[in-house]
Amino acid sequence: MNIRKADVNDLSRIAEIFIFNNRIHYFPIFQDEGFSFGELQVLPFVEHYLKKEEIMEQLYVLDDGLIRGFLQLQGAEICKLYVDPFFQGRGIGGRLIQFAVEKLHGSYLWALEKNVRAISFYERHGFSLTGERKFEEGTTEFLVKLAYYPESDFARTPM
Repeated sequence: MNIRKADVNDLSRIAEIFIFNNRIHYFPIFQDEGFSFGELQVLPFVEHYLKKEEIMEQLYVLDDGLIRGFLQLQGAEICKLYVDPFFQGRGIGGRLIQFAVEKLHGSYLWALEKNVRAISFYERHGFSLTGERKFEEGTTEFLVKLAYYPESDFARTPM
């Protein structure tokens, strides 16, 4: 499986993966039909978010002939890490997080506090809750910060 810098031809697939995950994992928490099934659409997400030059510079895809997941890293912050739900449980997320940490020096991220599945995933891959919380912009939900600690077992796993 190859992890590479995303290009413009990958954007619709990245948007599809992001939106599908958003609807599956966040709609049950936020219950906002207007956003999840109205505002959140592939073409507008590509045009108004992904196609920005600064975002394009931050995107990487796991591509083995099919883009199965992606990550966005801004500085040391892992902003997004998503795997197509049809391919979850195959180690793709682990490969992406390992790449982010080892090759791109990602060291922290924010996760929705109620997304216990994501928090558990990050903890299994060497991240720990820092105790920091903040509101998810425009909502009443909290984000929690997780930081990567190199002394974890994950750090010793060869890529």
